[in-house]
Amino acid sequence: MDAEDDIIRLDLRGLKCPLNWAHAKVRLESMSRGETIELTIDDPRGARDIPRAAEAEGYALTRIDAADGLWRLWIEK
Repeated sequence: MDAEDDIIRLDLRGLKCPLNWAHAKVRLESMSRGETIELTIDDPRGARDIPRAAEAEGYALTRIDAADGLWRLWIEK
């Protein structure tokens, strides 16, 4: 099993900030330390605000990709 198999994926397209962060945060709180969640969002405000909010909560943003109006963010607990 490789690291990609261990990533929890959450598709939050269609949700606006801060609702998309609220969903992600609930999931993050139930995860174990060291686990990673991959968020897929389509809200530009969320793409800007979620990394700040995650780091303010003590999570680590490990990667962000943007293409065609979608953002994928990887956050490690």
